[in-house]
Amino acid sequence: MKRFLLLAMAVTLSFSAFAQKPYDEKIDAVQQINAAVEQAQKENKFVLCQVGGNWCIWCLRFAELAQTNDSIKTIIDKNFVYIHVNFSKGNKNVEAMKMLRNPARFGFPVFVILDEQGNYLHTQNSAYLEENEGYSVKKVVDFLQHWTPKSLRELNLR
Repeated sequence: MKRFLLLAMAVTLSFSAFAQKPYDEKIDAVQQINAAVEQAQKENKFVLCQVGGNWCIWCLRFAELAQTNDSIKTIIDKNFVYIHVNFSKGNKNVEAMKMLRNPARFGFPVFVILDEQGNYLHTQNSAYLEENEGYSVKKVVDFLQHWTPKSLRELNLR
Protein backbone atom coordinates (compact mmCIF):
# COMPACT_ATOMS: atom_id res chain seq x y z
CA MET A 1 0.00 0.00 0.00
CA LYS A 2 2.82 2.40 0.86
CA ARG A 3 4.42 1.80 -2.53
CA PHE A 4 1.15 2.57 -4.27
CA LEU A 5 0.75 5.83 -2.33
CA LEU A 6 4.33 6.87 -3.07
CA LEU A 7 3.86 6.10 -6.76
CA ALA A 8 0.58 8.03 -6.84
CA MET A 9 2.23 11.02 -5.15
CA ALA A 10 5.15 10.96 -7.59
CA VAL A 11 2.84 10.84 -10.59
CA THR A 12 0.70 13.66 -9.20
CA LEU A 13 3.75 15.85 -8.54
CA SER A 14 5.17 15.25 -12.00
CA PHE A 15 1.85 16.15 -13.61
CA SER A 16 1.53 19.29 -11.51
CA ALA A 17 5.04 20.37 -12.50
CA PHE A 18 4.11 20.05 -16.17
CA ALA A 19 0.69 21.60 -15.62
CA GLN A 20 2.42 24.96 -15.37
CA LYS A 21 2.63 26.60 -18.74
CA PRO A 22 5.77 28.73 -18.85
CA TYR A 23 5.12 29.94 -22.42
CA ASP A 24 2.37 32.44 -23.18
CA GLU A 25 1.29 32.02 -26.82
CA LYS A 26 -0.59 35.33 -26.79
CA ILE A 27 2.27 37.54 -25.69
CA ASP A 28 4.10 39.78 -28.13
CA ALA A 29 7.61 38.44 -27.71
CA VAL A 30 9.25 41.65 -28.98
CA GLN A 31 7.57 43.56 -26.14
CA GLN A 32 8.49 40.76 -23.72
CA ILE A 33 12.16 40.92 -24.75
CA ASN A 34 12.23 44.72 -24.58
CA ALA A 35 10.73 44.64 -21.07
CA ALA A 36 13.31 42.06 -20.00
CA VAL A 37 16.12 44.25 -21.36
CA GLU A 38 14.79 47.25 -19.41
CA GLN A 39 14.70 45.13 -16.25
CA ALA A 40 18.21 43.80 -16.97
CA GLN A 41 19.54 47.37 -17.27
CA LYS A 42 18.07 48.29 -13.90
CA GLU A 43 19.37 45.13 -12.22
CA ASN A 44 22.77 44.94 -13.98
CA LYS A 45 21.95 41.51 -15.42
CA PHE A 46 21.79 39.82 -18.78
CA VAL A 47 18.66 38.40 -20.41
CA LEU A 48 18.31 34.64 -20.73
CA CYS A 49 15.68 33.80 -23.36
CA GLN A 50 14.47 30.22 -23.38
CA VAL A 51 12.84 29.83 -26.79
CA GLY A 52 10.33 27.02 -27.22
CA GLY A 53 6.77 26.21 -26.36
CA ASN A 54 4.41 24.38 -24.06
CA TRP A 55 4.20 21.65 -26.71
CA CYS A 56 7.88 20.77 -26.16
CA ILE A 57 8.62 18.27 -23.37
CA TRP A 58 12.30 19.29 -23.26
CA CYS A 59 11.26 22.94 -22.86
CA LEU A 60 9.07 22.01 -19.91
CA ARG A 61 11.79 19.85 -18.39
CA PHE A 62 14.26 22.72 -18.48
CA ALA A 63 11.72 25.21 -17.09
CA GLU A 64 11.06 22.84 -14.20
CA LEU A 65 14.78 22.27 -13.58
CA ALA A 66 15.41 26.02 -13.55
CA GLN A 67 12.78 26.41 -10.83
CA THR A 68 13.63 23.38 -8.70
CA ASN A 69 17.41 22.99 -8.77
CA ASP A 70 18.93 25.35 -6.22
CA SER A 71 22.29 25.75 -8.01
CA ILE A 72 20.71 26.61 -11.34
CA LYS A 73 18.00 28.79 -9.82
CA THR A 74 20.58 30.78 -7.84
CA ILE A 75 22.77 31.44 -10.90
CA ILE A 76 19.76 32.52 -12.95
CA ASP A 77 18.28 34.71 -10.23
CA LYS A 78 21.59 36.51 -9.56
CA ASN A 79 22.65 37.02 -13.17
CA PHE A 80 19.75 36.92 -15.59
CA VAL A 81 16.29 38.14 -16.34
CA TYR A 82 14.88 34.77 -17.41
CA ILE A 83 12.05 34.71 -19.94
CA HIS A 84 10.25 32.08 -21.99
CA VAL A 85 9.88 33.22 -25.59
CA ASN A 86 7.07 31.34 -27.31
CA PHE A 87 7.49 29.67 -30.68
CA SER A 88 4.47 27.61 -31.70
CA LYS A 89 2.16 26.92 -34.62
CA GLY A 90 -0.23 29.50 -33.22
CA ASN A 91 2.41 32.19 -32.73
CA LYS A 92 5.87 31.92 -34.23
CA ASN A 93 6.80 35.43 -33.04
CA VAL A 94 8.56 36.09 -36.34
CA GLU A 95 9.92 39.54 -35.42
CA ALA A 96 11.24 38.30 -32.08
CA MET A 97 12.92 35.37 -33.80
CA LYS A 98 14.66 37.84 -36.12
CA MET A 99 15.78 39.89 -33.08
CA LEU A 100 17.23 36.71 -31.56
CA ARG A 101 19.01 35.73 -34.81
CA ASN A 102 16.57 32.93 -35.72
CA PRO A 103 17.52 30.45 -33.00
CA ALA A 104 14.83 27.91 -33.98
CA ARG A 105 17.29 26.34 -36.41
CA PHE A 106 18.93 24.67 -33.39
CA GLY A 107 15.76 22.93 -32.18
CA PHE A 108 13.93 23.47 -28.91
CA PRO A 109 14.46 24.66 -26.39
CA VAL A 110 17.19 26.96 -27.49
CA PHE A 111 18.73 29.63 -25.30
CA VAL A 112 19.70 33.12 -26.38
CA ILE A 113 21.63 35.46 -24.12
CA LEU A 114 21.39 39.22 -24.53
CA ASP A 115 23.38 41.79 -22.59
CA GLU A 116 21.77 44.54 -20.53
CA GLN A 117 21.51 46.71 -23.64
CA GLY A 118 19.73 44.01 -25.63
CA ASN A 119 22.79 43.15 -27.71
CA TYR A 120 23.08 39.55 -28.82
CA LEU A 121 25.78 37.56 -27.03
CA HIS A 122 25.20 33.84 -27.55
CA THR A 123 22.89 31.08 -28.76
CA GLN A 124 23.04 27.75 -26.93
CA ASN A 125 21.76 24.54 -28.46
CA SER A 126 20.12 22.68 -25.56
CA ALA A 127 21.13 19.27 -26.92
CA TYR A 128 24.61 19.91 -25.50
CA LEU A 129 23.10 20.25 -22.03
CA GLU A 130 21.09 17.03 -22.09
CA GLU A 131 21.83 13.85 -20.23
CA ASN A 132 19.68 10.73 -20.48
CA GLU A 133 16.03 11.82 -20.16
CA GLY A 134 16.82 15.21 -18.68
CA TYR A 135 19.49 17.83 -18.35
CA SER A 136 22.92 17.55 -16.78
CA VAL A 137 23.01 19.95 -13.85
CA LYS A 138 26.78 20.25 -14.27
CA LYS A 139 26.51 21.14 -17.97
CA VAL A 140 23.74 23.67 -17.33
CA VAL A 141 25.65 25.28 -14.46
CA ASP A 142 28.81 25.47 -16.61
CA PHE A 143 26.89 27.04 -19.50
CA LEU A 144 25.22 29.65 -17.29
CA GLN A 145 28.40 30.52 -15.40
CA HIS A 146 30.29 31.13 -18.65
CA TRP A 147 27.73 33.75 -19.73
CA THR A 148 27.19 35.80 -16.58
CA PRO A 149 27.95 39.53 -16.61
CA LYS A 150 30.75 38.92 -14.10
CA SER A 151 32.45 36.20 -16.17
CA LEU A 152 32.50 38.42 -19.27
CA ARG A 153 33.75 41.42 -17.27
CA GLU A 154 36.60 39.30 -15.90
CA LEU A 155 37.62 38.58 -19.47
CA ASN A 156 37.35 42.30 -20.27
CA LEU A 157 34.64 41.52 -22.80
CA ARG A 158 32.02 43.80 -21.23
